[in-house]
Amino acid sequence: MNEMTWLVVADGGRARVFQTPGLTLNLQEKESLINTEYSGTMLTEKDREKFAKRVAEYLEAGRLHQLYNRLRLAIEPKFLGMVKADLSEVTRRLIFEQISEDLSTLKSREIEARLRRH
Repeated sequence: MNEMTWLVVADGGRARVFQTPGLTLNLQEKESLINTEYSGTMLTEKDREKFAKRVAEYLEAGRLHQLYNRLRLAIEPKFLGMVKADLSEVTRRLIFEQISEDLSTLKSREIEARLRRH
């Protein structure tokens, strides 16, 4: 398998998954997951937990299908904890960088610039 890194940028309403070869920051958006409970109003804690589970399941499936071998997370702080709580130990070990910050609304190039500073 080629070295592939997945970057997840998320908040409780949306998660964007990017992939990039190795450790480069040449981001290609792979998937955008939307919390179907989100309708412009506030999300309940339960809605956020359900969505965190869905994001974690997506990451688990990607690992099982060997689509990536390294994870980078840039997720709003509280939601980061929720997602990580639903990840298996094997998947958590693939996290090489985590940033407690919501970058989900930024364009790809802006995300790349932000990650370069970390």
